[in-house]
Amino acid sequence: MADVKKIATRESYGNALVELGKEHEDLVVLDADLAGSTKTGTFKKAFPERHFNCGIAEGNMMSIAAGLAAAGKVPFASSFAMFAAGRAFEQIRNSIGYPHLNVKIGATHAGLSVGEDGATHQCLEDIALMRTIPGMTVICPSDDIEAKAAVKAAYEMDGPVYLRFGRLAVPVINDNEDYKFEIGKGIILREGKDLTIVASGLMVPEALRAAEMLSEDGIEARVVNIHTIKPLDEELILDCAEKTGKIVTVEEHSVIGGLGSAVAEYLSEVRPTIVKKIGVNDVFGESGPGDVVLRKYGLCAEGIYNTIKEM
Repeated sequence: MADVKKIATRESYGNALVELGKEHEDLVVLDADLAGSTKTGTFKKAFPERHFNCGIAEGNMMSIAAGLAAAGKVPFASSFAMFAAGRAFEQIRNSIGYPHLNVKIGATHAGLSVGEDGATHQCLEDIALMRTIPGMTVICPSDDIEAKAAVKAAYEMDGPVYLRFGRLAVPVINDNEDYKFEIGKGIILREGKDLTIVASGLMVPEALRAAEMLSEDGIEARVVNIHTIKPLDEELILDCAEKTGKIVTVEEHSVIGGLGSAVAEYLSEVRPTIVKKIGVNDVFGESGPGDVVLRKYGLCAEGIYNTIKEM
């Protein structure tokens, strides 16, 4: 995919905020002294009076966002995933989730692809944490187009939303005319009869590549993009289980508590199905170039292909 346009979803986040800010004066953006990295600096330049740098105090930022939401604003609180979901978990749970306030959390630099920042910053637990908060919507877009659509959809819905964005530039795969983003609805990107690969985030293009490799071996895989991990598209997941029999989930997250867990938990209740979870297997990450680290942990097309072949 070297010739395919690539852009980091954190860039998409910043650009989407500016476009929405032009249309909606109630949209405000908060950041924890990372506007350059989270790309909310783009919004700050366009609307300085609606951008608030809360300093390196993520918990306080979430509490401020809660207050702004209670006052009728639509705040997007932004930081690295490790700090947004990890350091500020209590404030998100008690000040945003419990009163079900209309706060949107823009969490960038998630997963192993943070690369050289190392294990302390490679957040592999955020989806698991956010899934446990009642009423929290959890979205992990796969590319620039989907990320922008997700930010818009998050603004338009009422209630707390966790948006997960990455640092690495990723291929644009949703640039087709019939693309439609809907919270809670997955997208079938490729049909297949032998198994289904369910992926999220930057693993979606890798899943597509893996499916092409499998096809050369006579294995036809259906590929599904699950951008909304909560609420899960249960209807589509059940359809995949019934039509292909086996499910493989792929995510740039721990295999505990993320997309794979959501799929397995649902199917165990309605249609017991073989579910193989590809992700980070209960270990921490390590420092190195993002694409190199992803390959080491098997989170690439070749790694997905090899794991499925071993099944």
